[in-house]
Amino acid sequence: MLKKIFYLVFLLQIFYPTLVKSQDISLYTQINGRYDFTFIGNTMNPDENTFQYPTFLYTQSSATLNLDVNDRIERAYLYWAGSGTGDTEIKLNGIDITPDALSTVIGTSSNLTYFSAFKDITSFVQTTGNGTYTLSDFDLNSLVTTYYNNATQFGGWAILVVYENPNLTLNQLNIYQGLEALSPNLPLGILDNMTIQLDNLYLISNTGAKIGFIAWEGDRFIQVSERLTFTANGTTNILSNTLNPSNNAFNGTNTETNSTTLYNMDLDVYSIENYIVPGTTSATVSLQSGQDYVMLNTVVTKLNSQLPDATIVLENPTSVCDSRDVNIDYIVSNLNSTEVLQANTPITFYIGTQAIGTTFTQNIIPIGASENGNITLSIPTTIPLNFTLTAVVDDTGNGTGIAPELIETNNSFQIEIQLIVSPTFNTLENITSCNLGLTRGLFDFSNYSELVKTNPSHIVSFHESYEDAVQNTNSILNSSNYEALTTPKEIFVRIDNGCFSITSFFLLTENCPPTVYNAVSPNGDFSNDTFFIEGLRDVFVNFELLIYNRWGKHLWTGNNNKPDWDGYVEEGVGNTQAPAGTYYYILHLNDPNYPEPLTGYLYLNK
Repeated sequence: MLKKIFYLVFLLQIFYPTLVKSQDISLYTQINGRYDFTFIGNTMNPDENTFQYPTFLYTQSSATLNLDVNDRIERAYLYWAGSGTGDTEIKLNGIDITPDALSTVIGTSSNLTYFSAFKDITSFVQTTGNGTYTLSDFDLNSLVTTYYNNATQFGGWAILVVYENPNLTLNQLNIYQGLEALSPNLPLGILDNMTIQLDNLYLISNTGAKIGFIAWEGDRFIQVSERLTFTANGTTNILSNTLNPSNNAFNGTNTETNSTTLYNMDLDVYSIENYIVPGTTSATVSLQSGQDYVMLNTVVTKLNSQLPDATIVLENPTSVCDSRDVNIDYIVSNLNSTEVLQANTPITFYIGTQAIGTTFTQNIIPIGASENGNITLSIPTTIPLNFTLTAVVDDTGNGTGIAPELIETNNSFQIEIQLIVSPTFNTLENITSCNLGLTRGLFDFSNYSELVKTNPSHIVSFHESYEDAVQNTNSILNSSNYEALTTPKEIFVRIDNGCFSITSFFLLTENCPPTVYNAVSPNGDFSNDTFFIEGLRDVFVNFELLIYNRWGKHLWTGNNNKPDWDGYVEEGVGNTQAPAGTYYYILHLNDPNYPEPLTGYLYLNK
């Protein structure tokens, strides 16, 4: 950060920038359980900054992590900061590191920029464990001469390590991060201040309560009206300890190692046991300075907080066609917690604001564990087919729970539900075709697959029996040229949208007018050997056909049981074959639709 130099007031007036506050510090993550935290890190500055000194920065430095044997690393976050817009290609123990996030502040009077970078390195530190960590390839030397007139040539890095130990109390760790800056104004002593809101707290005991900070560019020898305070439950207290006097909180120290040579950065932890009481849910941290510039990057709190944290997830909703019952699986978890979740914790299901069912957990759910359940809900008829189902755990049915939780805003889960009902359909007309004999007929009902639909997405199939339609088996494939051997024939139609409906129509035949072929040549060549009338036999089964010669003499009588006439003369004397010539017929169809006989002539050719 920029800092004012006591003995060069004129330089302050020229070079001293006003920093624009950057990303607000806010809650990044919350970790609950038997956890604590520590910092390691180091500066890149060879000495405390003053005007045009030092003239270089180190490009690497090291720090040692030394956790106890029972400590298990849960999280690890790397921060590095310095002059400029950001060195985003560094190494940690020889491994290339690029930031997950980069924040900057700009000195408006000089347009000088300062940065802080962040990287989640949890898996890296879990694998590496205790030992020396060296951050290298962090080279800001090209910027030193630009920044050292303001005495703001600096660089440094830190790792926040969260660890679990079974001997710890059940704690709640809140990690807040961003990048905010104090920027006092001229003349000296005109204060700048910032306040950081710490929400999502729930304190059950003040034992071991502490707060830690990662800050940059604080100067040991500048302590004009510099103060760090903590406010909870309406009471404000100044934070200080042996390394950090009440008037010089940001002074290049590391309270984890008792170092006083962490030039231009601070890794400090303060006890707040005496400043916070059980039941506290929020607090604030305030910083002020009359000269020193401070970039605040990270705030961490550890509070003893033995509470459950119930969450719920809904899965696998199922319903039966034309039913308003929905069966659904749910998982109640107590993952991010510091206490078991009691049995008989209520779970209420809502559609909008309407509660439609309540159930309860069956067992005590341990810290970090879950319980599976299932429920069938009856959906009121006033609810549409498509709706949003909301499940709220620790809800008695009126929006209130039975016990406090670490987080009271993560108890609900929503899922979209669609009830399926059998599809509606259009009525289909019966289809009539010509009788091809003994009520046989050919039919084309291929267009019925579209005519029956009320929704283009419906799937339609045709079946010869109701059972086949229900089972969706043996579908008719030749709907454009279907032969019904006998009629009436009922065709069943299945309309499917996940559920299905079945309708039907009939295939019918009618006796169409016969077609007479009036040329006969009974010569055995299989062409016109008999008097053939198409659409007569097995259609008009009671027909009577009479053949006469030109003088009106009756020669032959035919019906459905006799073969076609080939010139044979019944009761003929001598020759029983009629000679070539013209003959006449009278065809009685004996069908109510054809009351008049058909008459005409035919020519017999020998």
